[in-house]
Amino acid sequence: MSTHAYESAAALRPRHPAPTGLRALAERFELAGDPGTGAGPEVVGVSVDSGDVAAGELFIALPGMRTHGAQFAAQAVAAGAVAVLTDTEGARIVRREAPGVPVLTHPDPRAMAGPLAAEVHHHPARGLTTTAVTGTNGKTTTAYFVHAILSAHLGGCMIAGTVELRVGDLAVESPRTTVEAPVLQRLMALALEEGVGGASLEASSHAIVLHRLDGTVVDVAGFTNLQRDHLDFHQTMEDYLEAKAALFTPQHARRGVVCVDDQWGQALAARVRDAGLIEVDRLRAYPGQAQTDWWVTDAEVSMTDAATTFVLHGPQGELITASCPLPGLVNVQNAALALVMTIRAGVPADTAVAALAAAHDIPGRMQRVCQRDGVRGTCIVDFAHTPDALELTLTAVRQITPGRLIIVFGSDGDRDEGKRPMLGEVAARLADVLVVTDENPRSEDPGSIRAAVLEGVRSVRPDLVDVEEVTTWRGDAVCRGVELCGPEDTVIVTGKGHEPFLEAAGEFIRYNDAPVMRQAVADKWGRS
Repeated sequence: MSTHAYESAAALRPRHPAPTGLRALAERFELAGDPGTGAGPEVVGVSVDSGDVAAGELFIALPGMRTHGAQFAAQAVAAGAVAVLTDTEGARIVRREAPGVPVLTHPDPRAMAGPLAAEVHHHPARGLTTTAVTGTNGKTTTAYFVHAILSAHLGGCMIAGTVELRVGDLAVESPRTTVEAPVLQRLMALALEEGVGGASLEASSHAIVLHRLDGTVVDVAGFTNLQRDHLDFHQTMEDYLEAKAALFTPQHARRGVVCVDDQWGQALAARVRDAGLIEVDRLRAYPGQAQTDWWVTDAEVSMTDAATTFVLHGPQGELITASCPLPGLVNVQNAALALVMTIRAGVPADTAVAALAAAHDIPGRMQRVCQRDGVRGTCIVDFAHTPDALELTLTAVRQITPGRLIIVFGSDGDRDEGKRPMLGEVAARLADVLVVTDENPRSEDPGSIRAAVLEGVRSVRPDLVDVEEVTTWRGDAVCRGVELCGPEDTVIVTGKGHEPFLEAAGEFIRYNDAPVMRQAVADKWGRS
């Protein structure tokens, strides 16, 4: 296994590609245009980003809201692109900007990116055990649980999601929850080269709509839940579900596992089963009446190690006792989903259970920076950034907190404004002490965002008792939360989780909650 360290996803490419002639690609996908003489140039990869093109690759120039990607054709050719695929408008631009390069056209070049990249890399997903998890909350935690289980079973697994792109020992920060289709295909091709046997993927609704998973059929797709988020993109919850549902079709998955703890999961499972699209297992992690194939009972949180034990029941009488290394039913749902997904992918239940129990320290997901030891309190970083997720998270943390529950939180700028007072209301209702701060203001006035959050706080606490507003810097708010934390208390910082940057006024400022909290703990209690 290689142990190279890379700073950028651009370097995560297979080192021994097998070329494909451009003419063969044009004929296979019925692309118009001129692939050149003979077999045409040899293609070893695909890219939709002119700044991410490597020698021998096909550059796919996509139409954008402001600028057509074809405007960057010359840059792509200078970087080594041997041909360009675009639409009719883009072809005219390419012939002007980069004369002489072979140009192919298709009415929807974005939809072709995944299938073309899969073909160029010789369909790497077929050589891997693959999973993809979608849903509003829990994708990252579930994907890491799956990664741990598949790694134990197969000896290695890649992960591509919100936090990182990791192939064996090769890892970089992830630019988004689901990378563009050509990047995903080359990551899987690299996994095969590295002798990695599995792939654990996160599938965002944006990615599904934007064809980033096209060209990949995973062995098992999983669904966590659907909660209020991304309505600036999807407009309605029904549209949001429609995007998720596209993952549970033969074009993207061989079978599925759907959590039916909410109405949206129930609707999705019924839709897939009634249509006979793919085989799907229903999973219920919370007490309820929903019809199901797998269900959880006897969930118990340990105050000592913040883990949760539970029993998973299966359709053939399976009785699986498991331990989730994170507290709360919300994480039991993630853990149970990972178990069922991997069992359906061929992992023995005992292997899955053992690997799950050891899968702790997921970046920004109930990440324990400091755990109570009789001298100091518990300090946690979590990504919860929607009202439903925050309610579940605070409920889970309350179970492991004998003293006060302190929360440091805020809300995003340039995103769903309606959730800001809702976050404030949830925090005021479920936590004891609130420290309101900034999250990612982006282009908005940070004070206006905090005011909207505090509006929700006032609906529960009109006098703002035990509520502080930190107007300077998020790191100051994190330090204040740790300062307030006593030996029996828990302080949790929510909203950013793993994120390596804070976005404000057009700047991306290097920042992560965990090291700031770790330093605050060291300053208060001394280093561990």
